[in-house]
Amino acid sequence: MSIANIVKSIQDIMRQDVGVDGDAQRIAQLVWMIFLKIFDDKEVELELKDDNYVSPIPEEYRWRNWAADDEGMTGDELLEFVNNKLFPALKELSGVEENTRGYIVKEVFQDSYNYMKSGTLMRQVINKINKIDFNKSEDRHLFNDFYETFLRDLQSAGNAGEYYTPRAVTQFMVEMVNPKIGEKVLDPACGTGGFLTSALAHLKKQADTVEKLQILQESLLGIEKKPLPHILSVTNLILHGIEIPKIRRDNSLSRPLRDYGAKDKVDVIVTNPPFGGIEEEGIQANFPAAFRTKETADLFMVLILTLLKDGGRAAVVLPDGFLFGEGVKTRIKEKLLEECNLHTIVRLPNGVFAPYTSIRTNLLFFTKGEPTKEIWYYEHPYPEGQKSYSKTKPIRIEEFKREKAWWNNREKNEYAWKVSIEEVKARGYNLDIKNPHSEEEQLVEPSVALQKYLEAKERVKETKQKLVDELLKIVKEVSS
Repeated sequence: MSIANIVKSIQDIMRQDVGVDGDAQRIAQLVWMIFLKIFDDKEVELELKDDNYVSPIPEEYRWRNWAADDEGMTGDELLEFVNNKLFPALKELSGVEENTRGYIVKEVFQDSYNYMKSGTLMRQVINKINKIDFNKSEDRHLFNDFYETFLRDLQSAGNAGEYYTPRAVTQFMVEMVNPKIGEKVLDPACGTGGFLTSALAHLKKQADTVEKLQILQESLLGIEKKPLPHILSVTNLILHGIEIPKIRRDNSLSRPLRDYGAKDKVDVIVTNPPFGGIEEEGIQANFPAAFRTKETADLFMVLILTLLKDGGRAAVVLPDGFLFGEGVKTRIKEKLLEECNLHTIVRLPNGVFAPYTSIRTNLLFFTKGEPTKEIWYYEHPYPEGQKSYSKTKPIRIEEFKREKAWWNNREKNEYAWKVSIEEVKARGYNLDIKNPHSEEEQLVEPSVALQKYLEAKERVKETKQKLVDELLKIVKEVSS
């Protein structure tokens, strides 16, 4: 049976369980189980290399001792073991230090749950998982491919879609910032780990010695505040060969900016901060008064400017609203352009993040330590014959060939144009600059569009009130 069919059959079994409600819970349930299987398979490899290896998981709770036997515990006995022994033991692992294998297990299980109510169905799921051997390179590679599809499917699982950035986008952004062996690469809102696995693939091409491979193990840093994407990203990096993923379960915005020092700064940041999010006042207070805002993506931009070393490079996904926004957004953009060279903005078309959101997005590329003198824009076109993206027709890495060919030999063309810093300042730091070569009808200015929306909303409100008044009048006449 293929890896994809194994996982599909697991999901079919889970659908029969009354405790697992919806795709997001099925994914969360599946991932903690797969995590333990991967962890155990990795320990088999470590035991072969080191006779003195000691697992951080007590013997009774290692996968091999409660799950690996297909004829082992099932029904109520299995359910009792998982709920009342396994989970409490892994949540409360003692004597584990940060950045150790035991610490990863404890972190993963802090917010994991067993949703399944049937021990019999759970045994069936476990037996399916046992068919995958993560020490076999073929199984591991096949599962890696499946895992990417699995993460993409998150976009249909309610709000879980916010954690996934299309692989083509992460790969292009990483290639353009070009991290090198020895550099620290950070994603402060790492979601399911897409940027970090793209950075890992990029760096592996440079790791041609044992020493460089060891350096690579320490190079990738991530922070994710929500439990589901955290466990997904940790599992993702383990699958891709990082033995102890340095992905902290935390809110990157929760630390006061003044507390960051030189040791916290990194060489490369690649990220897609959550946009549309709202932060509480306690989080805002961690930032200087001039940059306090409820908008999550704006606060992340201030954080990124703080965490980049001089000479450090960043690539960030941001919505159109950041480009034309005023107030705090203007002050952030002014800081960005004074402290960094914002050399490129790639404007993506609608639908790249569909179905999670249809908001237009942009890829901002900048280098810390020198002010911006000019900004190049590149408008990414749809593939020929295509008018939108969808789950079955996502954006592909091949589509970025034009940008890659143009990147180091920049000239104006039908997709590319250049704007001076003087023009940007004259526009009040409005970076929402349309393609001057486009023959399409120019879009309405955002402020005008907003006013029209508010007016239409008010008209709808008035119409609804009239209908209510008419209905009350009829009811009154009938009752009298």
